[in-house]
Amino acid sequence: MIRRGLALLSLVSAPLWANEPAPELKLLSEHPVQGMSGGNLSGMAWCGDALWAVSDREDDVLYRLDTSVSPWQAEPERFEAGPPPNSGLPWGMRMRAWLSGHVRGGHLDFEGLSCDALGNRYVVSEAHAAVLRVSPAGTAEWLRLPESLVRQARASGMLWHFNALFKGIAVDPKAERMWLAAERERRGLLVMHRKQSSWQCTGGCVLMAQGGHQQPPAALGDTPLPRSFSALAYFNDKLFVLEPSAYRVCRRSPANGTVERCWSFAAEALTEERRYREPFGNAEALWIDAEGAWIGVDNNGKARGDGEKRPIVWRFAAPSGGWMARP
Repeated sequence: MIRRGLALLSLVSAPLWANEPAPELKLLSEHPVQGMSGGNLSGMAWCGDALWAVSDREDDVLYRLDTSVSPWQAEPERFEAGPPPNSGLPWGMRMRAWLSGHVRGGHLDFEGLSCDALGNRYVVSEAHAAVLRVSPAGTAEWLRLPESLVRQARASGMLWHFNALFKGIAVDPKAERMWLAAERERRGLLVMHRKQSSWQCTGGCVLMAQGGHQQPPAALGDTPLPRSFSALAYFNDKLFVLEPSAYRVCRRSPANGTVERCWSFAAEALTEERRYREPFGNAEALWIDAEGAWIGVDNNGKARGDGEKRPIVWRFAAPSGGWMARP
């Protein structure tokens, strides 16, 4: 009740800058990625001494990105996931995921990627609403998530649409807290706390849930698009959320999900040579550090304006004043 009250208060006391155009991030470089199957770069994180990526069409591999060559080369690290646990998703939704996996590949539909200080990698299975941890040695283990996680999310209006489930994941360095992002219709943020070998909803898992539509950047016309999240990153005790249909990155409170500041990357992403034909955003991967943001594009093997069909990683400079600056 307290958490819900805070969320409602944040809606009626939105800051004055919320309706102003978000400042534009400056693009420093872009990097095609060679060697990922199908061009489906669905998550990205800096782990140890390298940038890593995951594909939502492959159930048994993470990719270490060799950034010393051009184009960047994706080097596979294989693992064996094993059968996922039953998270409580409806039977019909699980069957659709099973059929989709046979048609397009990727029965587990891995989305998002995060790391802890020990080098463990965490990916979320959208098809099964489950989280897999892959150790530095390549050993994979499904985490014990709260039985009420999916039930709470659905009670808040999330996870009701196929292929619109958990899309992003973030873990703090000590692996004591984990956040998940529900994609759209309704989108939202959830949090869990680790207790020994299991994860629990402490005071409820749902931080926020939000429906409705929003205007896309002017370059995409004036047809409203569903509000959506596609990736999460944790930096300096803040959550950073990728909002693909709005082409922006927003800093949010890890305690209640309240938006604090947003930055746009639309001006750089929507040039004629970088645009894709789809009306929705293709950006699905995010990593934040002090110097800037890495944003990865899941292009599903389709060509953009200049004919490039490989996945793309953009490097944006940190905003003036840094990521923690106030409006």
